[in-house]
Amino acid sequence: MRFRHRALVLLAVFLAFVLRLTASEEPASAGRERLSLDQGWWFHLGDIPFPVVKGHDPTYQSTKAGRAPGAASPDFDDTSWRQLDLPHDWVSEAPFDPEANVSQGYRPRGFAWYRRHFSLPESDRGRHLELQFDGVATHCTVWVNGILAARNWCGYTSFSIDMTAFARFGAEQNTIAVRVDANAMEGWWYEGGGIYRHTWLTKRDAVHIATDGVFAQPIRLPDGSWQIPVEATLGNSGQDSAEVAVEVALLDPEGNTVQRGTAQGTVAALEERVLKLALPVSSPRLWSTDDPVLYQVRTTISRGGAKVDETTTRCGFRTLRFDPQQGFFLNNRPLKLKGVCNHQDHAGVGVAVPDALWEFRLQKLKEMGANAYRCAHNPPSAEFLDACDRLGMLVMDENRLFNSSPEYLRQLEWLVRRDRNHPSVILWSVFNEEPMQATETGYEMVRRMAAAVKLLDTTRPVTAAMSSGFFTPINVSQAVDVMGFNYNQGDYDRFHAEHPTLPMTSSEDTSAYMTRGAYRSDAKSQVIDSYDTQAASWGATHRDAWKAVAERPFVAGTFIWTGFDYHGEPTPYTWPSVSSFFGCLDLCGFPKMAFYLHQAQWTDDRPILHLVPHWNWPGRAGEPIKVMALTNADEIALFLNGRAIGRKRVDRFTMPSWEVPYAPGRLEAVGFSHGKEVSRFSVETTGEPVALRLTPDRLSISGDGQDALPLTVEAVDAEGRSVPTANLPVEFELTGPGTIIGLGNGDPNSHEPEKGNRRSLFNGLAQVIVRSQRGGHGPLVLRARAPGLRDAESTVAVKQVSLPPAVPSAARVFALRQWQTSPAMKTRPSPLLAPADNDMNSWATGAAPRPQVLAGGHWLLTRARFQSTAAVRSSGGKVVFKNIVGRAEVWLDGKLAGEKAGFDPAPLEIPVPAGDLEHVLSVILDSQPGGAVGIDGVVTIER
Repeated sequence: MRFRHRALVLLAVFLAFVLRLTASEEPASAGRERLSLDQGWWFHLGDIPFPVVKGHDPTYQSTKAGRAPGAASPDFDDTSWRQLDLPHDWVSEAPFDPEANVSQGYRPRGFAWYRRHFSLPESDRGRHLELQFDGVATHCTVWVNGILAARNWCGYTSFSIDMTAFARFGAEQNTIAVRVDANAMEGWWYEGGGIYRHTWLTKRDAVHIATDGVFAQPIRLPDGSWQIPVEATLGNSGQDSAEVAVEVALLDPEGNTVQRGTAQGTVAALEERVLKLALPVSSPRLWSTDDPVLYQVRTTISRGGAKVDETTTRCGFRTLRFDPQQGFFLNNRPLKLKGVCNHQDHAGVGVAVPDALWEFRLQKLKEMGANAYRCAHNPPSAEFLDACDRLGMLVMDENRLFNSSPEYLRQLEWLVRRDRNHPSVILWSVFNEEPMQATETGYEMVRRMAAAVKLLDTTRPVTAAMSSGFFTPINVSQAVDVMGFNYNQGDYDRFHAEHPTLPMTSSEDTSAYMTRGAYRSDAKSQVIDSYDTQAASWGATHRDAWKAVAERPFVAGTFIWTGFDYHGEPTPYTWPSVSSFFGCLDLCGFPKMAFYLHQAQWTDDRPILHLVPHWNWPGRAGEPIKVMALTNADEIALFLNGRAIGRKRVDRFTMPSWEVPYAPGRLEAVGFSHGKEVSRFSVETTGEPVALRLTPDRLSISGDGQDALPLTVEAVDAEGRSVPTANLPVEFELTGPGTIIGLGNGDPNSHEPEKGNRRSLFNGLAQVIVRSQRGGHGPLVLRARAPGLRDAESTVAVKQVSLPPAVPSAARVFALRQWQTSPAMKTRPSPLLAPADNDMNSWATGAAPRPQVLAGGHWLLTRARFQSTAAVRSSGGKVVFKNIVGRAEVWLDGKLAGEKAGFDPAPLEIPVPAGDLEHVLSVILDSQPGGAVGIDGVVTIER
């Protein structure tokens, strides 16, 4: 009974193929476009079960490409969903729940859906079209135009979808539907949920440079000269082989071309080809942590002398090596790795961290003296690594899932392929603390994973972060280039003695606890003092852990757990604590005592001096208060209200301390080196808070809809001094071209919402994160108010900028794709005629009838059923015919709703009343003798 319908479908497919073939022969190149897809997504929190399919024909249809049901269908009504922009972490919007997972920060996760609609011009036909998702937490399924296009099994890996074959052009909309499963957990920390990194649509010529397809990592040859071996992976989605020329140009930091090279080759249709060449480079400027000089590599493809694709990558000239006796060397100079481990969330925004916030966080770590960063325990965002390249931060780039099966090797290979051009990346880490690390299975898995890395990059060593089994007969240390020690610092010497030729580094250490601004522990309140007195049973204090690394030259360096606090894993406590205590800085990036400790230990180029604690201790006059000086000076003299307390030599591992009887006033430290004063620092007893103060991290942001910055909120006394003990509620109001996207205060026990316009100060501080409005410019004014205090106001200038290229979000339209069409009739049919009243087998099911000359009559009846969208049910809408050929009567629910009198093609709109859900649309078509009749274009339901 479906033979006629199938024949019509096959004919339509053939005609479409011919049209596409004609249109796509040697298309003119429009150049590469990388367009943001972040704006205009529709979001639904919770799962939407797929409808249960019953009956043979519906089952048959549901198995076909492009026939995805439910919320995956292009025709699904999403008009009642929430509209938002990416990046987005829905979990950060949820309230804390004591029944939720402790490791994930006591926030429910679950499922959600995202949908995006956009149009492509006819001029894109024949180009290579690729969707790119930088990160979706955790597992996800993606449909494009009703076709199942991708499944991704890791929340930290990017993935791409070649949508060239099933793209729609012109009036037909494209629809992306994404089902996200955030119940799947890959970590024992806060992972968030949603499309939390950027999304892109990349348009390229059919013959193009593949995504992450340029490898251009400078190397120093044995004779001391420099060379850039370049590998360019080219793709061809066209129908014919292509002869291509690749030109690679090296540009210095000023943009001058300093070297060029070319290669030629043939790329077969629907295949990839790697072309290689080498660029010799004379006396380049070197990239280092202090002077991160970046060059650009511009790769261009040409066909027949015409440029068809071009991309630019960055690189840095530097050498690295891990020596088993002397540790790490950068550019042949020893450099102790002063690193931190970090997860990827921040106060207020969860894992949907704005790009600008990565730079803010890295600058804080650089200020502390850190020169290295371990991405724990997963691949970071590309924007993060770009910032590390610019700022001179060395990176241990870590794989998430320990597995050597094909899917997980693919994830590891993606990581290396994407990140191997970054000069900041110095180590590939294949796992963290795996139970099989001291087994033959673990060894064999690492051996295979290391081999996969080496096939893609031989310029960096492979490591694995082991936590036990170092001395078993077989373990993963035998399959890596650099041994990674997690904790177990007492085993450094034995392991080095037994393996003197294997380089080693601490890959994780410390795990000490602190609550920012607290100087007395209170287990009942789950508060931990900031004197570096408490650490996890498996770890050590900051001072002891650094000493174990610093005194051993064969240990390349440290990676402290952690640089920043993070949501989840509130060790050593559980509820009501909801975030960690491990950081040198809190969730907002406000420094703890550990920040100043390491700043003093790791800084040699300028004087450092800081005192803890604050000096507000009402009711404790005469009681001894522990005072610590954190400094790189040789000696410290301490004074209280001008009276000498004492002078001590400085041990930079332990730092000097005193027990000082409390008296209100001024506590001052003076630092001396080589007998001369080099630094001063003081803390004072403040008055009660009388006003608020707002301090932006920067004075301006770009009006691109992506730039963001944090503002610090403080309470100050009558003399303008920050009150470190202020804990009071603050309300915010923002006016101008921007929005508040998050709030925080660094309190691990706070259950206040991280969204909205209210946040309490915690030990004197809170943070508000604002983001610019896309296309906005002018003053962005934040006002803060608290009961009994003077308001504060801060103005940030939003600069007018050229907007980054983006895919416009198309106005939502719904296409009527399923029609029943009668055979040609000699007399006018009734609009109520049904197939059962005629010959069911002779009726066609599918798209609306295209204009055609009828045989056997000049009348047609075609009918479609549809449901009004939520928007149409609310306000009414219309059925839009782009073109009707022939005369027409249009009947809606058995009533004549509109007519077209002439035979020539013309559009027609039919009103749809508000309220009703189910509708039946019948169209009676009449042709003049020998003339065509039908519906041209897609019929849509619009508001």
